[in-house]
Amino acid sequence: QVQMVESGGGLVQAGGSLKLSCAASGRTLSRYVMGWFRQAPGKEREFVAGISWSGGNTDYADSVKGRFTISRDNVKATVYLQMVNLKAEDTAVYYCNALVRWGTSKVLYDYWGQGTQVTVSS
Repeated sequence: QVQMVESGGGLVQAGGSLKLSCAASGRTLSRYVMGWFRQAPGKEREFVAGISWSGGNTDYADSVKGRFTISRDNVKATVYLQMVNLKAEDTAVYYCNALVRWGTSKVLYDYWGQGTQVTVSS
């Protein structure tokens, strides 16, 4: 069973930066389209960013365009989310998951890791 392991979250002031990492135990992520998602308290989990298996294509939610950058290192089998100019509304638990294909936010696995908490103070 694949288990996603997210890390890199923390407490940061508005305008600050964080870089999240996602790896998987049980299987390499290198061959999958990958996505980052987040869930704020009392809200549904939402798509944040996606990246093709080669890293050549990326996609972002409108709310994070120009501030977040998704990337991957297939040698290290790790996917990253660089976040700059963070806002209070970015506060959420961030998760990663494989996507069924490029161009969709539908996840391949119906289970999630523990995520990593990002808290932005205003």
